[in-house]
Amino acid sequence: MDLLLSFWHFITHLNETLPVFISDHGNMIYLLLFMIIFVETGFVVMPFLPGDSLLFVAGSLAAIGSLNIFYLLGLLIVAAILGDNINYWVGRYFGERVTEWKLFGKRLVRDKDLAKTHGYFEKYGVRTIIIARFVPIVRTITPFVAGVGKMDYRKKFLPYDIMGGVLWISLLLMAGFIFGQHPFVQKNYELVILGIVFISVLPMVIEFARMRFAPKQAGN
Repeated sequence: MDLLLSFWHFITHLNETLPVFISDHGNMIYLLLFMIIFVETGFVVMPFLPGDSLLFVAGSLAAIGSLNIFYLLGLLIVAAILGDNINYWVGRYFGERVTEWKLFGKRLVRDKDLAKTHGYFEKYGVRTIIIARFVPIVRTITPFVAGVGKMDYRKKFLPYDIMGGVLWISLLLMAGFIFGQHPFVQKNYELVILGIVFISVLPMVIEFARMRFAPKQAGN
């Protein structure tokens, strides 16, 4: 339990814990960041790991020389693409059986998260692979659903996944690099991180509201 609490503190206070990790372990930070992004995107049961906030904080640390922005871009783009591809093939080979897996009596993959991701596919098609990168939880479920649905790997999934991975990693890292050390951001770090999370989930909220309050068509 103490280990879980320590891990939770680590991922929810990244602006404090990452600099300490760098001080204690040096270049091992690159392996840690790689693994977090890889696991968040590669394991359908791990959607709660920080993605957007981690990238923003890493970018802000690169701005002061604690990390190398070029190493971050290269490593984390690879982690994001590799993770998604693992997730795709898990979905393709294990299918919906994964949705029955349970931990402490609860499903590891929730039906409502799958339904939400299916809704994105219905609305945006293969563009969902790119759009989902910027939506927490949905970005972890999307490659799995694409695999379950046996989306064409070479012509549809892979090119859109590479595009989405490059955009997601680059935009969030550079946002942190440019704005992360601004005095306002430093004084209001927790609010800024909450803002990033809010902006990330905003498309999902708008889509839910649109579907919830859209007038019903005649005959429905």
